[in-house]
Amino acid sequence: MNTQIVAAFDVDKTLTDRDCVVPFLRRCQAVPLSASKMLMQAPDLARGVMRRDRDQIKKVATRAVLRGKEVKATEALAEQYAWNSVVKWLRDDTTARVKWHLEHNHRVVLVSASYEIYVRHLAAFLGAEAVMATRLTHKAGRFTGELDGANCRGPEKARRLLDWITHHVGDPKSTVVWAYGDSAGDREMLAIADHPIWVTGQRLGSSGVG
Repeated sequence: MNTQIVAAFDVDKTLTDRDCVVPFLRRCQAVPLSASKMLMQAPDLARGVMRRDRDQIKKVATRAVLRGKEVKATEALAEQYAWNSVVKWLRDDTTARVKWHLEHNHRVVLVSASYEIYVRHLAAFLGAEAVMATRLTHKAGRFTGELDGANCRGPEKARRLLDWITHHVGDPKSTVVWAYGDSAGDREMLAIADHPIWVTGQRLGSSGVG
């Protein structure tokens, strides 16, 4: 039986040369986020900043910007954002790795704390098979401002990748995993990989694998 190979890529500062979350939230704001709107979230925001809790800060920012936004309009904006901005921010070295994996019939997935609403369009552009990213809840055609499940960062990345492999590939123990990431939020995903690749500001060389 052929060994299944999965290549999992983080997005922000791994496939792209910058963070994609904050620019997206700015795009979603017709006007700059008001001080009063942020002050309404002040206790939660203060706790997140003091603890350096990126998950808490993400929740507060999501709630402040996206609560009440129309799903249809925001999805259209997200698609435009992905094609007009995120694609332009792609690193040529890591996207070359995506192409290399695809040429070798490896199963490529994106695993990111970025919002799934635009990452899925990036996946389509790159030819990735699946997306594991931060999801948003909605009700009656509008976003509630809450995350659907956990922020896809840290242990959540590893959990969701292993779950996807189990349901779509087979036994994770018999699957060869390549993982690409640049930060502490990717540590757990890289820890479960057979081939963990830490991405830095320097250009990656060739894969070195035949």
